Amino acid sequence: MAANNQSIENTQNYQQRRFRFDWILGVILVLALFLYGWQIWKAGSANAFYTAAIKSMTESFHNFWYGSFDPAGYITVDKPPVALWFMAISAKIFGVHGWSVVLPSVLFGVGSVYLMYRLVQPYFGKNAARLSALALTLTPIVVADSRTNNMDATLVFFLMLALYFLEKSIGSRKIWSLLISFGLIGIAFNVKMLQAFMILPAMYLFYWLAANETWKKKITKLTFATVSLLIFTLAYPISVDMTPASSRPYVGGSETNSLLELAFGYNGSERLLGQTTGTGGTFGAGMNSKTQNKKGGGMPGGGKAPTGMKQNGKTGTSPGGKQMKGQPNGGGKGGPGKMGNGGGGGGAFNIGTAGPFRLFQSALGPEVSWLLPFALFGLIGGLVFFRDRRKRWFRLSTQQKQLILWTSWLIPVYGFFSIASFFHPYYMIMLAPPIAALFGTGVTALVGLFKNNLRTSWKFYLLPAAIIATAALQSWYVYSYYPWLTWIILIAAIGFSIGLAILPRGKAFQALLVGGILSIMAAPAWWSLTPTIAAESAMIPTAGPSLLTSSSSGMPGGGGGGMGNDSVNTKLLNYLEKNQGNAKYLFATSDSTTAAPYIIKTGEAVMAMGGFNGTDPAITLSQFKKLVKNGDLKYFYYSGKSGNTKIINWIKKHATKVKTSLYQSSSSAGSQAGMGGPGMTSPTKSTKSRVPTAKTSNGKAPAGKGRPNGKSGSKPSMGSKSKMKPNKTTSKTPSKSTRKSSQGGSMQGPGGMGSSGVLYDLSSIYK
Repeated sequence: MAANNQSIENTQNYQQRRFRFDWILGVILVLALFLYGWQIWKAGSANAFYTAAIKSMTESFHNFWYGSFDPAGYITVDKPPVALWFMAISAKIFGVHGWSVVLPSVLFGVGSVYLMYRLVQPYFGKNAARLSALALTLTPIVVADSRTNNMDATLVFFLMLALYFLEKSIGSRKIWSLLISFGLIGIAFNVKMLQAFMILPAMYLFYWLAANETWKKKITKLTFATVSLLIFTLAYPISVDMTPASSRPYVGGSETNSLLELAFGYNGSERLLGQTTGTGGTFGAGMNSKTQNKKGGGMPGGGKAPTGMKQNGKTGTSPGGKQMKGQPNGGGKGGPGKMGNGGGGGGAFNIGTAGPFRLFQSALGPEVSWLLPFALFGLIGGLVFFRDRRKRWFRLSTQQKQLILWTSWLIPVYGFFSIASFFHPYYMIMLAPPIAALFGTGVTALVGLFKNNLRTSWKFYLLPAAIIATAALQSWYVYSYYPWLTWIILIAAIGFSIGLAILPRGKAFQALLVGGILSIMAAPAWWSLTPTIAAESAMIPTAGPSLLTSSSSGMPGGGGGGMGNDSVNTKLLNYLEKNQGNAKYLFATSDSTTAAPYIIKTGEAVMAMGGFNGTDPAITLSQFKKLVKNGDLKYFYYSGKSGNTKIINWIKKHATKVKTSLYQSSSSAGSQAGMGGPGMTSPTKSTKSRVPTAKTSNGKAPAGKGRPNGKSGSKPSMGSKSKMKPNKTTSKTPSKSTRKSSQGGSMQGPGGMGSSGVLYDLSSIYK
């Protein structure tokens, strides 16, 4: 009994020491706050697709609850609204500004850094926790994602919070912590759907290995935890799907007006297999490099590039350095890192070639993989160093179980992105926490093995090998921008490693170790700093020196200033507001990217008839006619983008074209080419800029297949798809993902607002 009391007292004393604030952690948190938050007041429209929704969500609770894209509650964004709820609350408190919609992501990013420390420190000590927190802070894509109003920083925070409560449930043996842990994964599902489930295998495996309970208790508790997971996962989607369609917005991105279908279709299986909904063509298809170069001209899935993607008459490059038709021209100096649109990473279109080494390739690696080699060496060293030699080899120590937790997060995510066909490079933030944790714990383990073994042991060489291997990969990443830095990184890493082997003890060892760690932290630190310097807050966030080659007016979504003002044709807006009358909608258009800047600026209802890229079957021709006949809708702006073919053809046949002199001017046509989408700004004149020069449309619909027509307020009709007349400037309609990707590069698809689009007066039809 006395022994038990002493044990409890020791545990309490340990917990008190553990909760004492670490001032070095404080410095790291301040660094994170600076990197994620500095200059967010220049966020412009950030991701205008979501910013428009946030503006609409502040108008009514109905819009808030469903995540409505427009103030009229016509259609939602193509994700659940939980992350947007936090942003809408911020916007409601501070007003809708670039910084206010980005602020929650900044705070969630800093919170993730703190949670990283709290997850690592109790088992591996302060130094390992500090290094892990620092590594997460300085992961380039973490910085870029935390500076936007995308959902990814929010998602990672909830995943790490779930791990925190999982650890707590094992220590306390209380089921409530376990229920909260799995419930948080359910909430994370409603942030970004099935992406949240990627860490579930790690959680189940870790609890089974780490919980000091009988197997019957484990099964019982995990069963209840799974019930908690299902409740928090399905409660919101089922409530939406069971609500009559006439009483809620159409679920954007879905084919059947169902949030569950969206989760398991467009945001589920299609992420792995490639996008097939929306335009009739598959996005991705494994990203085979031969298909890209020979058949697809460099576009994912073998499709041809949309118009308006050339920059300065040049084409972009593939991961291997080959030119790719239609890709933005790389801003690097050549070499393996020469990549399109966005700096350091592969840009919105380029996700590398599917295979086991995809995450090391120059398309994705510079976003997240800088410390991955060291993390892998650290994992091997950790499993060896933290082994309890008093037990048999299959009896895992506490630290080994922790390593298995992080490895079980890393492996499924790494495997998925190695073969998946439909994702953006900024999704790589999912790999940042396990890499950071394995790096920090790996330093502790490799240093321990280095000190405890002689030169004759292979364990002695793991530390210098980890430093050199990591430096080799980093030198390849930086070569296209700074060839001179390649040699500095290699020479420093090799020099410090040799010094460690010669002087493996004493103060000299400590200095050499610090030098070796700094030699592999410098390059990712610089890459992480670039979004902050460039004030980037883009729809497709990325990091890298190419962000610095563009002027502030040419950055994708950053450095902008006014909330969407630079994307609005003022003359057109004035005309519409003057003639709107009692109409419910200011105007209608095919897609959300054209509508978003006008919702942000005015707060008026703008109908994005077919959702993000215009192809959602959200409304039928008869329903559209009814809106026109009732006077709810007086104007339709045809931007040249794909949409509901039947409705567009009906408008062209019966509506009256408004004289272009009434809503366009020569200056607006020139200045607005390149506008009209989320985060879009005018192209910079710099030849190094990765922001492509936009092309205007001839006013005809691009080729491709429209989505089947459906009913708003009921299940859409799944009739046959109708073809649209081909556009001379483009041979194939980009997929939803492709068009969505293009926005992050400040690109304009066919005919944006203020370019050569056509405004139709619908009120004359039923006169």
